[in-house]
Amino acid sequence: MLKVAYLHAGTDEVEILKGVNLYVREGEIHVIFGPNGSGKSTLFHVIIGSRKYTIKKGRIFFKGEDVTELGINERSRLGIGIAFQKPPTVKGLRLIDLVRLLLSKYKRVSEDEVLKFSEMLGVEHLLEREVNRGFSGGELKKGELIQLFAQDPDLIMLDEPDSGVDMESVEVIGRAIEIMLRRKDGRSAIIVTHTGEILDHLNADVAHMMIDGRIVCMGEPDEILDSIRRWGYSGCLERCMRGETLGNKGGDKKG
Repeated sequence: MLKVAYLHAGTDEVEILKGVNLYVREGEIHVIFGPNGSGKSTLFHVIIGSRKYTIKKGRIFFKGEDVTELGINERSRLGIGIAFQKPPTVKGLRLIDLVRLLLSKYKRVSEDEVLKFSEMLGVEHLLEREVNRGFSGGELKKGELIQLFAQDPDLIMLDEPDSGVDMESVEVIGRAIEIMLRRKDGRSAIIVTHTGEILDHLNADVAHMMIDGRIVCMGEPDEILDSIRRWGYSGCLERCMRGETLGNKGGDKKG
């Protein structure tokens, strides 16, 4: 579904991504671990087509199509969607009005389905409020999920959905992700997580560890997470290089 090939990207002054390779098959859930500043969020911005960063080298393919030169709108229409870690407040626009704009644009979901989804999340009251205005950490995450549900993408990207929320909310968020993935066969997800708590509520297929703009290690999610918790990122990298934590399911294969 998604292939990121030898990607170098950053700002005019700084190269942040330094030769990233990532391959996500249809139906797979991938997680990305890494310390702050390792390039995880930058990778997400580049995949969705944000002009905040410039691609210096490499290509991005989605469903077999080269989307490297496409912008955010074109990529979203093809089926790439994201829930941001720190979404902006939108004054004067209610969440329900934004949802209706998304429903009109993508025409994949009904308003009734969105209402049921928001009720499952326990935040249907947020629909009448201005987007993200005064939202708690958990409400921000759930508001982003509602927007993502309205878009109904084939590739679901979530930037730290389990950070800054309580354990009950993490469980609900995990259930919401499962619901979105089950709406259509072959849907995939990429989740950036710092804590790994979302893995208690989702069965991920492949984990990647990102350090200094590179994906340096890859393997079974539970093994990678356990290694990070025991020995830190540097210790996990050392063991990955020795093959001690790799239970690779093939996420590095080209295609």
